[in-house]
Amino acid sequence: MSDIKIPQNYTYSPSSLSGTPHLTINRDITALDLDSSNAFEGPEKLLEVWFTATETTLPASASPLGLKAVSQDSWKEMLDLVNCKVLSVVESRNVDAYLLSESSMFVFPHKLVLKTCGTTTLLCGLPRMLEIAALEAGFPHVKADLPSGSTAAATPHRVFYSRKNFLFPDQQLGPHRSWRDEVRYLDKTFLGGSAYMIGKMNGEHWYLYITGPGTQLTPPATPEEELVQTKMQQLQIPEANPGKSAETDSGDETLEVLMTDLDEDNARQFYLEDASGIAKDNARRVHEARKEAIQHLGVIAECNGSDPSISGNTLVDGGSREDDSRFDVFANTSADHSGSNSDTEDEPLSFSQELSTEGHTLGAVVTENCGLADVYPSSKYPDARIDSYLFTPCGYSANGVVPMPGDSDSTHYWTVHVTPEPQCSYASFETNVPTRVLGRETVDVVEQVVGIFKPGRFSVTIFEARGEDDKAAAKKDKRMDHVKGYRRVDRIVHDLEGYELVFRYFEREDWKGGEELRTVYDLLRSLRECETAVQRFKGIYVAFAHTS
Repeated sequence: MSDIKIPQNYTYSPSSLSGTPHLTINRDITALDLDSSNAFEGPEKLLEVWFTATETTLPASASPLGLKAVSQDSWKEMLDLVNCKVLSVVESRNVDAYLLSESSMFVFPHKLVLKTCGTTTLLCGLPRMLEIAALEAGFPHVKADLPSGSTAAATPHRVFYSRKNFLFPDQQLGPHRSWRDEVRYLDKTFLGGSAYMIGKMNGEHWYLYITGPGTQLTPPATPEEELVQTKMQQLQIPEANPGKSAETDSGDETLEVLMTDLDEDNARQFYLEDASGIAKDNARRVHEARKEAIQHLGVIAECNGSDPSISGNTLVDGGSREDDSRFDVFANTSADHSGSNSDTEDEPLSFSQELSTEGHTLGAVVTENCGLADVYPSSKYPDARIDSYLFTPCGYSANGVVPMPGDSDSTHYWTVHVTPEPQCSYASFETNVPTRVLGRETVDVVEQVVGIFKPGRFSVTIFEARGEDDKAAAKKDKRMDHVKGYRRVDRIVHDLEGYELVFRYFEREDWKGGEELRTVYDLLRSLRECETAVQRFKGIYVAFAHTS
């Protein structure tokens, strides 16, 4: 029998290999807490706060581990302000990857990346983030009068905040009700930031807020009328190089693919009901293969002395099947366990409850089935680990931690989040894995990801630090203008201080949803305007009735 239950006392993967990522699961979160029935806003808010240019340039006052020295409890406290919960954590030498109830967080020694969707209030966690970096990680800090009232705040090296245009902006909370409100909030925290809108105002567009190297916090007690206001800029940026910062990490690059109007039939694989069916089909095939093997070969005893089985449950250090403490969640994928509880060929096949309800178990099934496990395959990245979760009744999140082959000091990440409902379908893929290291081109990764989700339209942003020759490969990559099956609608290049940003927007060649979507959005807008008018009329009527 193959047992895929994650034991109650399970904390870490038992892997003892140096540099191999290991997993911690938060068992305080239940399936009921993560019902995604009301999820609607797929496009995420993305915040990157860098405290130094690289992890090798940490200040003397900081812990040698930098931000990785901060306890998980402190990060969870900060995430409470954002309205996120931690599902699980993959820890590695260079980065800790937090899978959240609303997207992901990545903690490096020198920077933090936080990405949240839905109606989360990401920016509300920023003051606490700066305070934690100052008090627990030891980064240089100043006394600052931040919006939350925090008195200590680490001074960042650079700050990046970005997001796609929301599908339902009127549902957002706190400082996220509009881009102008977000910029105003960031301006109250940082001096001299720059805000950009990239793309069509009346179509698909993307927002970016960025500070230059040596970011300064807004001093305490600064009169509001004297604050340095961010200049709102749109599209027209001179091609001239404004000067590359000597402190820029020339190896930094981030690829982000934001996809909408997913193919409805293909998106069914991200529903719990469909994924459970796939898991059970896999279990049936393994069960039949096991029966056939027993018929031909007899019972095969495992080399570690556990119960006879060929179903693939991995036990480490010779532990017995009952020894739950030695269970390795990474060993259990849809391809190497059966999920059944039939010990003999004559017993009827039945399935464990995890194949119908357990988010991490079904997340692993979806990861294998949809093809995400092949984007950065273990054949090329043997130490890579994937942590994924399937929500109830639908929705999917995954984090990948990718140590570079032959370079234990270099670990990268990728993350995926999917909202599959047809009325608000959305999927995002983000990675900082350098695509050209192993001979791949960016367009190869994009085509592979787009082939998994089959969107009607998508945007690609490539944010890349300029190298020593003051040039980034992103601008020169003409192959990115041609994605098979899609036509490029927009291509916009921004030269920023030390970085180059290339934004592209694509629509599927046979996609005809634009006019229909505009009609739906116009109808929703009209309904909201009618609702507002009715509420206003009620207020006037009540006031009139009261006075008369």
